Amino acid sequence: MSIHKSLVTKSTLIRHRNVLTRAERVRELVDQGRLAEEDSVFGLAKVRVRRVKAGAKQKKAAKAGEEEAAAAAEATTGEAKPA
Repeated sequence: MSIHKSLVTKSTLIRHRNVLTRAERVRELVDQGRLAEEDSVFGLAKVRVRRVKAGAKQKKAAKAGEEEAAAAAEATTGEAKPA
C-alpha cells in the first residue's frame, strides 16, 4: 500500500496539511501536556491543526497605525488633511 501524496513531506516543500500522522499527533499531545508516558496510544484526543496566515494582521495593524498617526497629526496642527 502506498502513502497518500499529501502525507509525503520528505522530498517536497513543506505545506499545510489537515491530517496529521499518529507520530505527529502523539508529539503534539505530549508538547501540550495532554498525553503522559503511561497513557494508551489508542483513542488519542483530537488535535486542532490551524493554518497560519502570514501578514494578515500585520497589514491591518499597519493601516490602523497610519490612521491613528494621521488623526494625531490633524489634532496637533488643527488643520484637516485632504483625503
